[in-house]
Amino acid sequence: MSTRYTKGLAYWTVVLFVLWLLLSESFNALHMAVGFAAALLVALLRTDLRAERTYVIRWWRALLYIPWLFSRMLVSGVHVSYLILHPRLPIKPVLFRHRADLGSEEAVLLMGNSITLTPGTVTVEADEEELIVHALDEDSTGDVLSQRLEKMVARVFPAGGGQR
Repeated sequence: MSTRYTKGLAYWTVVLFVLWLLLSESFNALHMAVGFAAALLVALLRTDLRAERTYVIRWWRALLYIPWLFSRMLVSGVHVSYLILHPRLPIKPVLFRHRADLGSEEAVLLMGNSITLTPGTVTVEADEEELIVHALDEDSTGDVLSQRLEKMVARVFPAGGGQR
């Protein structure tokens, strides 16, 4: 095993184990052992630990992206609440394809997850160039179809996909 792989394995095992502890809030020995085993297994199953490619993320822009995404989630949550509480239940589901020109799989992954995190929309399928999105109504498609979300995601990754 290479030193890079070993360091990556140790890093991800520790990160996932700490996340397990924070989310579970249980510190008995059996629970911690199961958490450590699960963290190690997930770290071992990561296929990109062996890959030699790395990606650059503009961390300061990612830190700006997070509050923007939360604000969009809040606005969408209010809209979905309106749809659900409205007496006529004005839901008109939409399934559409969105071609994303983001330049990297990581950027498409971030966009797809952001869509799914936003109430009223779900990424049904994604590949390097296209996302299939389900929305509760036409208004829920706004950030995707206007390419506002895509532009925000593109700012997180350098031009050309960020591959080094």
